[in-house]
Amino acid sequence: RTQTSPEQSLTVAQLRIQDLPMFQQLQAAPPDAILGLNEAFARDTTDGKINLTTGVYKDAGGTTPVLECVKEAERRLVETETSKGYLGIDGMKEFGDATRGLLFGADHEITTSGRTATIQAPGGTGALRVAAEFLATAFPEAKIWCSRPTWPNHPGIFSAAGLEVAEYDYFDAANGTLDAQALLDSLAQIPAGDIVCLHACCHNPSGVDPTPEQWQEVSRVITDGGLLPLVDFAYQGFGDGLEPDSAGLRALAGPDCKLLVASSFSKNFGLYRERVGALSVVTGDPDTAAVVLSRLKQTIRANYSNPPSHGAAIVTTILGDDQLRAGWETELATMRARINDTRQALADGLAEAAAGHDFSSITRQRGMFSFSGLAPEQVDRLKNEFGVYMVRNGRINVAGVTPDNVGRLCESIAAVL
Repeated sequence: RTQTSPEQSLTVAQLRIQDLPMFQQLQAAPPDAILGLNEAFARDTTDGKINLTTGVYKDAGGTTPVLECVKEAERRLVETETSKGYLGIDGMKEFGDATRGLLFGADHEITTSGRTATIQAPGGTGALRVAAEFLATAFPEAKIWCSRPTWPNHPGIFSAAGLEVAEYDYFDAANGTLDAQALLDSLAQIPAGDIVCLHACCHNPSGVDPTPEQWQEVSRVITDGGLLPLVDFAYQGFGDGLEPDSAGLRALAGPDCKLLVASSFSKNFGLYRERVGALSVVTGDPDTAAVVLSRLKQTIRANYSNPPSHGAAIVTTILGDDQLRAGWETELATMRARINDTRQALADGLAEAAAGHDFSSITRQRGMFSFSGLAPEQVDRLKNEFGVYMVRNGRINVAGVTPDNVGRLCESIAAVL
């Protein structure tokens, strides 16, 4: 170095960096099972192609709309916002209060007792990841159990955080229904102290939920078995309504319960790109809740440090204003009705196009998703021959079906049966 100029030294340094095999040995990761299909769909040049993959609501025109209540809340925020400073690590207190009220009810003991720690997270996925890292450090010997099937990203999130993932029985594929007895028997075999991931409503990917009575049985088995529920609540209001969709969570939320809830506002507020979520940890008392909150904040600080503000401010503004909230509930009911009407149209269209095949289970399911019963090879044919994209396990995003494409979709499905 003493015998070379700075320019020559820089060239030598660059050559040395290029010689290091730091990246050359890496192999490309496989495409995401769902988002990768979106990328393939964008490249597809098929006329009339249909995208039924990602869980994003679309109206009858195939557009993901911005709700009117959201536009009004944003107008108010733009007019009154005075700072772009960081939020606290756990987010806005008002957002946490509004979240607990929506989940449990404003007068519920869990909402008013102070025994719940709530943090604002970047989407429901961010809430699940914070929960997973917290659980992995707090209970390192515990496994987490997911339904068979479950959202494909659940195992990835949990295992990346260091949790061992196992499965419990859930779906009766032959009949397209819940296998309630197998579910209860399977839960009863899980060792005490383990964690159970439950879908609060609109089960992803099956669209099949327990009844309120079955939820009471699930709660009893979990309590008797000493298990810790982690409830993924991504679709409140998309099934039968805000209150009915809370039946499972309310069944678990007894006076002495301990549980975690990862909730999302992406779907029911249409705030997909704003990444608005929350994690609520229900403990035994306010002192324990304070300890848990400190651990959650420690986890967040080492991850994304602070949550984003805008989306959470929208939700807080709407839920805190009677007029905006009423408007939101009306718009949410419209989205829910469209999905349920589309289920009926899809079932009727398939009954006509594919006579002899039973698709009646589509109308009994709830939320954006439905298991079509199609085999992976049939799903591949739909993509390759007809430009119809769905997850390879046969999951359909019902909201991607419109009056303009339902006929072609039913004819395409009939062709591959």
